[in-house]
Amino acid sequence: MSAPLLDVRGLTAGYDGAPVLFGVDLAVPDGGILALMGRNGMGKTTTVRAVMGLVRPEGGEVRFAGKALQGAPPFVVARAGIGLVPEGRQIFPTLTVEENLVATAGPPRPGLPAWTLARVYRLFPRLAERRRHFGNRLSGGEQQMLAIGRALMTNPRLMILDEATEGLAPLVRGEIWAAIRALRAEGLSLLLIDKHVDILAGLADQAVVLEKGRVAYRGPAATLAADAELRARLLAV
Repeated sequence: MSAPLLDVRGLTAGYDGAPVLFGVDLAVPDGGILALMGRNGMGKTTTVRAVMGLVRPEGGEVRFAGKALQGAPPFVVARAGIGLVPEGRQIFPTLTVEENLVATAGPPRPGLPAWTLARVYRLFPRLAERRRHFGNRLSGGEQQMLAIGRALMTNPRLMILDEATEGLAPLVRGEIWAAIRALRAEGLSLLLIDKHVDILAGLADQAVVLEKGRVAYRGPAATLAADAELRARLLAV
C-alpha cells in the first residue's frame, strides 16, 4: 500500500498552554477523500490550523508527500501543495472576485492540470458573472465559491475545506457539493469538515471523528453514516 499524501500522527496542539488535541492520527490518500467530523469544539479546526502551520504543534508529525511539515510556517505548507478553504471564508472584502483569485495564484504542479481563472469560472459560472464585484458585495454562497476558487488557484495537491457548507441555503449547498464532486472526479485529494454525515458518506472514503481532542472513530464513512447509535453518540448535539 502506498504512503498517504497527508499523514498526521500523534498530533498535539493547543492555545496559550491549554491543550486541545491529544495525539490525533489521520491520513488522506493520494486522490482520496477523508471526512473529519465531530461536535463543535472537539478540535477539528485546531487540527486543520496545526496542519497548515497556523498553530504550532506541540508534538507529533505532519507529513505531506513524504516531507515533514510540522512546525513549518503557513507559506511553506501552501507551497508544498496544501490549499485551505477556511471556516468563515475569509476572502479579501475590498478586492474584486478576480483580484481575490489572482492574489493567491501559484504555479501548476507537475503532472496535474493547472487551475486558471478560466477553469475556476467554469467550475463556478456565478463568479465569472461577478468578476468585477468586490468581495463584500457577494452573497454568502458566492463568498464560499470564491474561497474555494481562491484555494484552487494555489494549484494544490490536497485541499482542506473547513465547514464547507455552513450557513448556506439548501440550493447553494447543492452547488457547493456538486463542485466538490467534480473535484473528486478529477482526482484531487480532499479533507472535508462538514456536519452533513449522509452527504459526506457518499463522498468520502474514510472518516475520522474527534471527541474532546481525541480520535473517537476511524473507519469507512459509510459505516459511520449507517450506524444510528454511533452517530448519535459521537455527533448528536
